[in-house]
Amino acid sequence: MAATAVDKRRIPSPRPVRDGHEVSIQRDPASVSGRLSARDAVWPGRCRRIVRAALRHWRQTNLVDTAELLTSELVTNALRHGCGPDIGMRLYLSGARLVIEIRDGSAVLPALRAAAPDDEDGRGLALVNAMADDWGTSPDGTTTWCSLPLCEGPDELMQRAAAPIPVLREYPIIALPGASSAVTRARTIARSGLTVIGWRGDVHAAAEVVARLVDNAVSHGVTPDVADKGVSIRLRISEAGQLLIEVSDPNPKFLDFEGAIQREQGRGLWEVQRLHAEVTWFQNGTGKTVRATMTPGAVDL
Repeated sequence: MAATAVDKRRIPSPRPVRDGHEVSIQRDPASVSGRLSARDAVWPGRCRRIVRAALRHWRQTNLVDTAELLTSELVTNALRHGCGPDIGMRLYLSGARLVIEIRDGSAVLPALRAAAPDDEDGRGLALVNAMADDWGTSPDGTTTWCSLPLCEGPDELMQRAAAPIPVLREYPIIALPGASSAVTRARTIARSGLTVIGWRGDVHAAAEVVARLVDNAVSHGVTPDVADKGVSIRLRISEAGQLLIEVSDPNPKFLDFEGAIQREQGRGLWEVQRLHAEVTWFQNGTGKTVRATMTPGAVDL
C-alpha cells in the first residue's frame, strides 16, 4: 500500500515538565526487521503497565486506555523497524499535555500506510494519527512522539463533584458530634440507613466506607475552634443506581487530597478506594464534603 512520510515536527517543549519517567530497552540481537524475538515481544506489555501506573499516580486515569494503545504501537514499531542497541521511552507531563516519546535510533522517517483489511500490521501510525492530539518526529528523525490533552484539573474536578445529581432515594441527614465516638455510631447507623433506602450492593463494605470517612472528618476536619459543629452523613441512591455517601465537616480546606488518595497522607481515603469507592470532594459553603460513590456488586474485603 502507498506510504507517506510524515513531516518533521519538533518534540513539544518539556518546560514546564511536572513529572516524568524514562525507560531504556536493550534490544535482543535475535530480533530482525519486522519480526521480534520472544524477549523483545514482552516489552510493549511492560511499557503499557508503566504508562498505566504513571497515569494512576498523576490522577489521569481517563487517559489510560488511549495512552496504553499509543505506547504499545510506538514501542512495537520501534522494536520492529528501528536500529541501534536500545530503544528509549520517555513519558512526561508538559503544560496541559501528556507526552509520549519513543526513540528508535533510526533517522528514517516513519510513514503512514493505508493497510489492507487482511494485513497483519501497518496500522500502528494510522492509529497514532487518529487517536493522538498531536504527533510527529524529532528533527533528526530518531524519536517519534505523540501527545494527549490532560483531563480536568483540581478546580474543575471540584466543580464537577459539587454539581447536582438526580437522586432516586435518600436517608435523612445524620448529624454526629466531632469526636472519636462518632465513628462507631456512624458504622451502626449506616447499616440501618442503607437497608432503609434499599442499597443493593455490599452493605458491610458501604458501612465501612461511611465509618472511615467519618473518622477522616473527625481527625482532620474538626479543629478545636469548630469542635462544637460536628460532622454529618448523607446517604443517597442516584437515578443511575449508585450509592452516594457524603460526609461533611466544618473545615472548607483539604490541604493534600492527592496525597491522601495516594496513601502519602494517612490511610483513610486510600482504604476507602480499596473498598471500590470513587472519592471526590467539594466545598459546600460552610465547610467541605467528601463523597464516596459506589456501584452495586460484590466487594472482597
